[in-house]
Amino acid sequence: MDDTPSGFSRDARLERLYARRTFGIKPGLDEIRALLRELGDPQESFRVLHVAGTDGKGSVSTMLASVLRAAGLRAGLYTSPHLVRLSERFRVGGAEISDDAFFALLDEVEAAAARLVARGLPEPTFFETTTALCALWFAREGVKLAVAEVGMGGRLDATNAFLPAVSVVTRIGMDHMQYLGGTIEAIAREKAGIARAGVPIVLGAMPDEARAAILARAREIGAPAVLAEEACAVRRVSGDLLSQKLSVSTPDRDLGSVKMRLAASYQVENVATAVAAIETLGRVLGIEWPAKAIASGLAAAELPARFQLLSEDPATILDGGHNPCAAEALVGALRAAKAAHGVRLVCGMCADKDPAAFLRELAPVVGKAWCVPITNPRGLSPEKLAAFARGAGLREVRACATLAEGLAAARADARAAGRPVLVCGSLFLAGDVLSL
Repeated sequence: MDDTPSGFSRDARLERLYARRTFGIKPGLDEIRALLRELGDPQESFRVLHVAGTDGKGSVSTMLASVLRAAGLRAGLYTSPHLVRLSERFRVGGAEISDDAFFALLDEVEAAAARLVARGLPEPTFFETTTALCALWFAREGVKLAVAEVGMGGRLDATNAFLPAVSVVTRIGMDHMQYLGGTIEAIAREKAGIARAGVPIVLGAMPDEARAAILARAREIGAPAVLAEEACAVRRVSGDLLSQKLSVSTPDRDLGSVKMRLAASYQVENVATAVAAIETLGRVLGIEWPAKAIASGLAAAELPARFQLLSEDPATILDGGHNPCAAEALVGALRAAKAAHGVRLVCGMCADKDPAAFLRELAPVVGKAWCVPITNPRGLSPEKLAAFARGAGLREVRACATLAEGLAAARADARAAGRPVLVCGSLFLAGDVLSL
């Protein structure tokens, strides 16, 4: 046991933190603001590029942090969820938080939470606790500018207690409907809740009804709106499963050719959003970022489980996509990489998603499918997922008792047939695969 001054081992403290999930998702900012106040309001020492959206917000956040590093800034990055290690969520200058720093800060946040509970306030959730910890770490590290990815929604997300320099909304789709609403417009209004008066808000590519809802909110509160499609032009020159070459320009300058490690064609719109956001930030700060910094930052951006090529024999692609919009983008990426015929699918999903719609989008390119469990209490059983797959039009479907079994079978079949393997359906599944 790794005993500490807190009186609990690190494992026990992590277990207590994860148990905070059981308090449920409590949308609202009162608790996180009270917790931050108890900690001395560390969030007031830095500003954020605040990134919301259904799909693409993790990629855009990663690109923005990479560009800021390339420009010489020691920027923070706060993302969720993590895939393998909790420390993945917290980065400064590209480096994850150390275990020693994490647990020291966790003790401080837990102590502050205990004081609030003693005064009659509710227990903070898991995400409120990690968000407060992140703010405290950024302040202690002297971070002045950070990128913060919204956990869910926007208006009532704990990250909305941070102070934005620029707000960003990526593509909107149908996800988390039980919390955010059952229409694109309702979901977009929740995402638009990150907008602040006088703070520019950058809109990525999205359905017209989502854009209209966000623009209406921006006009209502006086947030200048920037449309990424007007602020940045991105053209895919070439690409395969390993990388892609993009031509990037703005109305003011040509940023040249960028070879991206993020190989999926769906990253084209995310690059446009990231460039529009970084250029908007430059105007806010009175800085013109060197074109070389933007290009090299984009080129260096890496993010696991976003069309990640795990192996070449057979070609095995890992993607965290889990909603219909993401499935549509995945099919486009496979076709752009000329890998969209007879795909061997390994799929695991959460029960609160829409497996029928997700699998219908994938069905035209899938030859065979293996449905696997995921290590999450909300995981859909392989048998139920297989029934959804058959209902979506997939013909050869097998339910597997373990991920290892399904992955091995799919890879063996793919190797024999000369077909690619696609592993997708959940970021929890992606974490399980990377842990293997």
